[in-house]
Amino acid sequence: MENTKTGSLYLIPTTLGDNEPLEVLPISIKGAIENINYFIVENEKTARRFIKKISSKKSQSDLNLEALNKFTEPEIIPTFLQPCLDGHDVGVISEAGCPGIADPGADVVRIAHEKNIKVIPLVGPSSILLALMASGFNGQNFAFNGYLPIEASERKSKIKRLEKLSKDYEQSQLFIETPYRNDKLFAELCKTLNPYTKVCVACDITLPTEYIVTKTIKDWSTEKLELHKRPAIFIIQA
Repeated sequence: MENTKTGSLYLIPTTLGDNEPLEVLPISIKGAIENINYFIVENEKTARRFIKKISSKKSQSDLNLEALNKFTEPEIIPTFLQPCLDGHDVGVISEAGCPGIADPGADVVRIAHEKNIKVIPLVGPSSILLALMASGFNGQNFAFNGYLPIEASERKSKIKRLEKLSKDYEQSQLFIETPYRNDKLFAELCKTLNPYTKVCVACDITLPTEYIVTKTIKDWSTEKLELHKRPAIFIIQA
């Protein structure tokens, strides 16, 4: 008899760095990984390594992985969900943190809803939420802005605009930078923002080198901070 039951789409969080997965992930992640053979991932090599760490006995040859990243042609993304329509569960695995949050996984989740496929988000670390939790800033009104512009004048204008939004609406403003440009961004924040605007710098979240500190720009300006190549979240509260 033909199986007409539709599979579900599981959103599977990963670690935020190179620590043991089950130090920061709940046991439900292990159960999902062990029961799923179809995955949508950003990078096949790192996804296979993560799956092996979670479930060392799982057969790698049984895995069916589809790559979803900036190089994926939009028209082929719906095909990644065909296993769900055939009755199999599918897992989405991000490179770091939660799928769909500052992550291309949101595209496949949108299509899943259009196809009436059940979407199941699993609990795991989000650097954005963990940084906000630890910042002491407004957690009831906040905005994540992704990356700031690279061009100097546009970036300065964006920083000032975020500061004004934070002040006018009492809204925490979160953003990120490519890790090797963190130090330059931090220097620009110190130079551009009001001395009494507060900034939280949160880097290496959940790792042994975790650093989460909130200070005014006036106080930050006297600090020598080393953020080069360290995954970081920056938050402004004017």
